[in-house]
Parts: sequence; structure tokens; C-alpha cells
Amino acid sequence: MLLHLHLRDFVIVPELDIDLAAGFTVLTGETGAGKSILIDALKLALGERADSGVVRAGAQRAEIGAEFSLNPPLAAWLEAQGFAGQSDTLLLRRVIDAQGKSRGFVNGSPATAAQLKAAGEMLVDIHGQHAYQGLVRREVVTHLLDGYAAAQDEARAVAQAWAQWRDADAALQQARRDAGALAEERERLQWQCEELDRLHPQAGEWEAIETEHKRLAHVSSLLEDYALAAAALDGEEQGVLPLLAQAQQALARAAQVDADLQPLVQQIDAAQTSLSDLSHELRRLAERTEADPQRLAELDARLASWMQLARKHRVAAADLPQTHAALRDKLAQLDRNADLPALEGAERAAQDALQQAAAKLSAKRGKAAQQLAQAVQAAMQELGMPGGRFDVALLPLDAVGARGAETVELQVAAHPGAELRPLGKVASGGELSRIALAVAVTTSALQDTDTLIFDEVDAGIGGAVAQTVGRLLRKLGSDRQVLAVTHLAQVAACAQQHFAVRKISSAQQTASLLEALDLSQRRSEIARMLGGNAQSSAALEHARELLAACESR
Repeated sequence: MLLHLHLRDFVIVPELDIDLAAGFTVLTGETGAGKSILIDALKLALGERADSGVVRAGAQRAEIGAEFSLNPPLAAWLEAQGFAGQSDTLLLRRVIDAQGKSRGFVNGSPATAAQLKAAGEMLVDIHGQHAYQGLVRREVVTHLLDGYAAAQDEARAVAQAWAQWRDADAALQQARRDAGALAEERERLQWQCEELDRLHPQAGEWEAIETEHKRLAHVSSLLEDYALAAAALDGEEQGVLPLLAQAQQALARAAQVDADLQPLVQQIDAAQTSLSDLSHELRRLAERTEADPQRLAELDARLASWMQLARKHRVAAADLPQTHAALRDKLAQLDRNADLPALEGAERAAQDALQQAAAKLSAKRGKAAQQLAQAVQAAMQELGMPGGRFDVALLPLDAVGARGAETVELQVAAHPGAELRPLGKVASGGELSRIALAVAVTTSALQDTDTLIFDEVDAGIGGAVAQTVGRLLRKLGSDRQVLAVTHLAQVAACAQQHFAVRKISSAQQTASLLEALDLSQRRSEIARMLGGNAQSSAALEHARELLAACESR
């Protein structure tokens, strides 16, 4: 619920602070006084696009602040967006400077216009004086009916099923168009894969065969080097091991005289052991190393095959296994894309799923369309259109689309015996306004928002019909907050809270002011709205009767 609205330097409002209550509240005033300015300001706080034109002449910036009570969905949204605080209220704030730059805030934290708008959609539902314009657009009416039918889940399911069918159909059509090219591409990939299949390169194999080939290609030099190294270790004349043995014996004798030499003896012992092991390993390597011309020829051939295919695919030889795997994956994907029977089956399955989802949505729409038509038609009788008929027509589409198997159209017969026609072809502006109001009142009860705003939706009506509108709006305010900008005394009389907008002009500036009216002031304002002298006893008496009539109901 909207608790407080603050404006500073907005259009012709120098500064304004108003506290609002639950129930039905009206804003009245002379034409041009600025009644709708307040609604425009609230729209900006709720994320509507801003420009420098809203800044009062001579001011640096305009400020709008709107404080709301929290509801559970909004509290959860604030938590998810990182705006949650300790307060049980929400403050939306918008600042627009003279250059048209805008900044938004939620609970004091910077926020985007999109975030303000998302919060606003959970807080306020605004019905403008041209609300009927949206009711002639079939996509708007379809959304309205789905909300009335509580069929949002079914509508989303249809949209998702349609997207899946569209993708399946696109894949099938693409495969049919590309059948020849796909066949050529598959043949090329198949030949490349078979060539690599014959080589069957394995991860890490290139490095292994390179090492083995190098060893076999240099057997003679390896054996020669093994022999030289072994001779250097244990040759009888100049080998390291015999010399170490002599050194060990000498130090062992010296250690018998000087015990401090014992660690040196141990070091020589360890060196002898290590070098002896090395000598044994060299002899073992020499025994295992032998020429294998046949194996060397095999490795030559395999290395050549690797190099040939690596050059052909323009990759490093070591990367050939990954190239092989990628080509096989591409071939498998191509087979799937070119599998027309499978693609046709997938398209049929997606089409069946779409038809089933659309049938569920259509069933809910059909039932709700009758209920909505009856409710709006009943409201029309109260709004000065006796005998008028209203229908929510479901017009079948040639094919199921993203919004279902039908489009929705509102049809009206404004007078008894008249033919039902699309709402957009109804000529009278007054009739359009009343029908739009009937739809708004009928469907507003379904809205999750706590605040409903009606901005001069009562244009084009008067008399007893205006009293009915007032009673309907007051009834709506019994379980939520309803704000209405009105020029009708009969509507204003039904309000529980009444604000009057006054425009004050001087040589320097024009300003719009707002004041809350007490009972006496309400009688004077309603008398003025009736078209008489606000101080006329007859007009005041008429105003008193209107107020009393609304309070007695």
C-alpha cells in the first residue's frame, strides 16, 4: 500500500508531502490544476522513462519519493536483489536533473529503472483514462484472459512447447535443404575418419615411438658409450672403482690410528656401493640393447604415417589423436543432423506436445471467457448500458502459435438488439470508457498489487452512472487501496479520503498545491464539481446528499 508521496520541484509542484490511507481516495481539482501530475510522478518513482521536462522551471533537479508497506512477494524480491533492510516499509526514490539524467534508489541504495519497474509491478496497478486502447490489442487481451483464468502456467507451457517445436522444425527443414551438401560433407568426413582409423593414433603414443625409434637408430653408439662408461668405472688400470678400493684401504689403516677419520671411510664405502651399482646397470643396459632392423623399419613407417596425416590436417603430430576424436564427433553430429526419420519423429513429438499444451490452455480460456463475459456484462448494466452485451471471443488460429491455438477479442453490443462487434469498432468514447471501467473493475480483484489507481477512467459518464462508478470503486477499496483522479462529484462523494489540487499563479511562477479536505471542505469541493457556486446553499445541499448517500450504502 502507498503510505507517503513526496515531490520536490516536479513540473509545477514546488514541494509536496501527502500521507495516504487504505480504502478509497480521490484527487479532484479544476482542469489543469495538476491532478494527473501526481500520478505521473508516481509512475516515475515506479521506473517510467524520465526527461528534463519534469524539472520545475528554474530548479536544478526534481525529486520523487514513494513509501510503501511491504508484502511477502516484494520482501522476497528485495532480499534477492540485495535491497532488504530492517524496515517494514519500502522507499522508492527518483531524482531527475535539468539535463534529463536520472538516478533511482531502493531503500537508499542505487537502483536501475528496470529494478524500480519490477518493484512497481508488485506494488501498483494503474488504469489510465485511455485504458480501452490496450483492450483492442489482442495480445493484451489474451494476457488479461490468461490472468483471469489463472492460466499463466499453461500459457508458459505453450510458449515453451512452441519454442521446442520451432527448433525441431527448423532442424528438420534445414536438414532437408542441406541433404545434398550434408551427404558430400559426410562422405569427406567418413574418408578422413577411416584414414585415421587405420592409423589409430593413441594419446601419448607419438612421444613413445619417437623415443624408441631414436634408441634403435643409435644402437651402435649407445653400446660404445655404455662400454666406455663401464671401463671408466671398473677398468683394471684406470677404473674409478679400483682406485677407490685403494683409497678405502689407505683410509681404513689411517682410521685405526685416528678414529676421527672413520666418517671419511664411510663416505668412500658409500661411493663404492653407488658406483658399483651404476657399473652393473650399465652392463645390464648393454646386454639388453641390440639391433632390431625389423622393429626400426616398423617405427620408420609409423612415424612417416603420423607425419603425413599431421601435415594433411595441419596439426602437430602429437595432436593427431585429438584431431581424430574431433572428426569422429563431427561425423556423429552430422549423422544425427542428416537423420531425416529421426528429425521427422522429433518434429512430430514436439508438435504433439504443443497441441496437448495448447488444448489445456484453450480449455481454461474457454471456461474463463464465459465467466469474464458474464461479469463484465453485469457491470455494464450498472454503468448505464442496460441491455448491452459483452463477449470474450476465442478466434481459432490457422496453426498453434506461441500464445496458443486462438487469439482473444473483446466484442460488445452497446444496445439491445445491436450486433456484437469488436471493441475497437464501438464508436462512442463514453461507451468505451464505461466498458474499459467495467473490465478494469472486474479484473482488478485478480491483481496481486495492494494499490489500484484509476486516472480519469470515468471520462464520458455522469449522473446515476457516475454514482455507480463511485460505489464500485469504494467497494474495491474494501480490501485494498484505491486511488482515483476524477472530475465527477458523484465519484468523489464515495471516497473515504479526499485531496483537492489547487493551482496558484503569480507574476513569478505557477504552482500546484494539494490539501486534504475535511467534511466541510469536501462539501464545498463537491458543490464546485457539480457546476454550481461552491457557496450556494442548493449546491451545498446537493453535495451533502451525495455524501450521505455514499455513507449509507
